[in-house]
Amino acid sequence: MEAWFAPGYSVTTPAHPVRSFAGRQTVRRTWEGILAAHPTMQAGAEPQVHSCDEIWAEWEYTSETGEHGQFWFRGVAVTVNSEGVIESARFYPVDTEGGSGRQ
Repeated sequence: MEAWFAPGYSVTTPAHPVRSFAGRQTVRRTWEGILAAHPTMQAGAEPQVHSCDEIWAEWEYTSETGEHGQFWFRGVAVTVNSEGVIESARFYPVDTEGGSGRQ
């Protein structure tokens, strides 16, 4: 997974600036923690819009089990891609109603 990201990869979350970070090693550590807590996690991207080197997509992450119970997370991500790798992302997560509240 780490190879999908440029060495200088950065992610910003404008609504939650403290969650922003840089470096593809941080991507690996972040996902290791998420997958350890939610081993059944599935991810998918719905409608996507491509504009030059940007891709806009609505992401959904779900898990039925894990150390913290059910997990449901959604948000729009705008990624900038160059030479086959992701250079940067802006992520706009939204609060969701978990479990039976999913639509």
